[in-house]
Amino acid sequence: MKWGATAVAFLVVLVAVVGPLFGDAPNATVGAPFGHSGPLGTDVLGRDVLARVLHGGLAVVGLAAGATLVTVIVGAGVGMLLGLAGDRLSELTTRVIDLVLVFPPLLVMLVLAAGFPGSDLAVMVAVALTTVPFSVRVVRAATQKVAATGYLRIARARGDSVTQLIRYDVLPNVRGVVLADTGLRFVTAVYLTSTAGFLGLGRGAPAANWGRMVSENLPGITLSPWPVLAPALLLVAFGVSVNLLLGGSR
Repeated sequence: MKWGATAVAFLVVLVAVVGPLFGDAPNATVGAPFGHSGPLGTDVLGRDVLARVLHGGLAVVGLAAGATLVTVIVGAGVGMLLGLAGDRLSELTTRVIDLVLVFPPLLVMLVLAAGFPGSDLAVMVAVALTTVPFSVRVVRAATQKVAATGYLRIARARGDSVTQLIRYDVLPNVRGVVLADTGLRFVTAVYLTSTAGFLGLGRGAPAANWGRMVSENLPGITLSPWPVLAPALLLVAFGVSVNLLLGGSR
């Protein structure tokens, strides 16, 4: 099961990253709308579906990877600092950060997209903003357990700085938690970036995007299912495989 999930996840990432090097022009019209030209047929505008699948994954996976990187750096850093801080300061700061959770992720993306239309960076920032609080809470809880241990109290007593505490005492003990949390945030980011594409947020048409492909081609799914099924299956397969890997690592 683990090897199978790893292979599927790796294959989807490979298609997303390497696909643009092998796909033909994704915006060229090659036949009638929802026709049968090419292995997967054509889409709503008569463009080759296979070419658009090969070009459309990088927008989803790339933005998700960028958002996850920001989330891990900010979330882990702030989480470890709050875990080492006093109880009152830690609790108060965490409650302030939790205010972000009041706003639904899609609402945050819509607001930022309205302010910066056609910007993939706005989508990435919105995804990071909505996932950082979760990462902060997870890493903070793990750090608080480490902070209660005897060896960290000894390190504090001998005058180690916060940087030294994090580097030598905290990070080695919460690294597994951070890695597991990174996987969860990445899956969430993939779902959110694909949803952003489905809603037409970020860089607009005619740029290929797996999420947008599903939205664009839904009206013709009865005529040709592959323009919808191909990107949708890749997204579902990736999400399921990564979740299986994360479940097996707990």
